[in-house]
Amino acid sequence: MRLTPLETRITEITNPVIEDLGFVPFAVRMTSDAEQQIVQIMAEDPATQRLGVDDCAKISRAVSAVMDVEDPISGNYRLEVSSPGIDRLLLTMEHYARYIGHDVKVESDTPAENGQRKFRGVIKSAANNVVTLDTDTGEAEIPYPTILKAKLVLTDELIKATAHKEEKE
Repeated sequence: MRLTPLETRITEITNPVIEDLGFVPFAVRMTSDAEQQIVQIMAEDPATQRLGVDDCAKISRAVSAVMDVEDPISGNYRLEVSSPGIDRLLLTMEHYARYIGHDVKVESDTPAENGQRKFRGVIKSAANNVVTLDTDTGEAEIPYPTILKAKLVLTDELIKATAHKEEKE
């Protein structure tokens, strides 16, 4: 997923704060509702790949302070801090590599030879800036720079893999 210039700026401002608290920044997204802009920050505990309510509050307080000083957004905004969740967005090649063997939905800005832009399949590999999926219609190689959006599909296997990780810790 491509970041807007404002999302990039907010990421640059907030990532060091989140990292100093011992968490891993995951993503910054800007949305809005009828009243104001919304800054969504997703992060996770590196040990559990989750984020508790107390952790969200701790990050929110620290990020709010730095956002007040840096003031990257003109006007009012609402800050939301959360975990990326089990069926998370995949934003980096490392994310794809971490979830090899799991189902994903991918949308590309460049159509494949058959005109297809949306894919669903199992991640087979993620290397050399190409994500390879096993789909119902065969193997699909999607250049990473063309990916607009990708998200894990919530499956029993994904839930088991996540639960298994928690049991180990």
